[in-house]
Amino acid sequence: MDFNVKKLASDAGVFFSRAMQFTEEKLGQAEKTELDAHFENLLARADCTKNWTEKILRQTEVLLQPNPSARVEEFLYEKLDRKVPSRVTNGELLAQYMAEAANDFGPGTPYGKTLIKVGEAQRRLGAAERDFIHSASITFLTPLRNFLEGDWRTIAKERRILQNRRLDLDACKARLKKAKAAEAKATAEQELRLAQTEFDRQAEVTRLLLEGISSTHVNHLRCLHEFVEAQTSYYAQCHQYMLELQQQLGSSKGEIFSGTFVGNAESTSPLPATASPPAGAAAPLPAVPTIPVVPTIAGMPSTVAESVLNPSEVKPPASGTRRARVLYDYEAADSSELALLADELLTVYSLPGMDPDWLIGERGNQKGKVPVTYLELLS
Repeated sequence: MDFNVKKLASDAGVFFSRAMQFTEEKLGQAEKTELDAHFENLLARADCTKNWTEKILRQTEVLLQPNPSARVEEFLYEKLDRKVPSRVTNGELLAQYMAEAANDFGPGTPYGKTLIKVGEAQRRLGAAERDFIHSASITFLTPLRNFLEGDWRTIAKERRILQNRRLDLDACKARLKKAKAAEAKATAEQELRLAQTEFDRQAEVTRLLLEGISSTHVNHLRCLHEFVEAQTSYYAQCHQYMLELQQQLGSSKGEIFSGTFVGNAESTSPLPATASPPAGAAAPLPAVPTIPVVPTIAGMPSTVAESVLNPSEVKPPASGTRRARVLYDYEAADSSELALLADELLTVYSLPGMDPDWLIGERGNQKGKVPVTYLELLS
């Protein structure tokens, strides 16, 4: 193997000279060429940008993928330049479990129907989360990684070269001071001029790269806006999905509890006039006034039946009433409805022919229709 002995000896001499200069500077035995204040500010700003970019990148990765094992797996795939396999989100996995449970419990049962509805909402939430993660990775994480793995590595490399050029310059200055003979001084001065030229050229290159940090900030600012827009869109989708689910569950709950109330109310109706009590039985108590029921005609909208009912004239059934706590404030739309305040307690019951989404609520002498979705039934 052919070695260039002269180059090897020259490189070794340069390395030894730099090491001696660096050691003497640390011991305070040699002078050090200081950079100007503006250059030092550029260096400090670049270091600050690099450190905070790393922290923001790592924490954003944790936000998008809380599972550390999954993050390590994605990192390995990225380093191997292979496509990361598609992973099921937690919401989609929960949706799958709920759908399977609904099939076992019976998709026609109230519990099974609710599981299916909630599972579908979780599936949509999981899909929205997947889209958000993909969008955030492209618009935000990728530019941050590109800076750390591209621009910053170039800056760090040029800074190391500048450091070596400075050490060479200061070593030449030290040799010039130690030179006694005229020939040695002439040689040292020539080496100093060359070292100064190399140092100035490298300082200019490094300065231009450091000033480019301002452009990096502008680019990261644009990426940050895109990240916020993606996050806003994601949470808006989730909010819309949950509102739709809440409305669906409100209707289902109204149907369930309405059926319970109607059954109780009808069971307390007096016996027909043709029925007579058995012999020896006690005299019947006075009949409890019943609420006029408007029969629902097939094909007729339920609102027709509701328009006949006047809540202020309605009297509660003897049984079938329940206590309920108000979940949210509600402003009555008309005189037939009852305005609600969060956390207050009401007596509620249903009537045959009413929309299952509504109940009759009583608060002292006040009475009116109240929406089921705004209530938590207590007993």
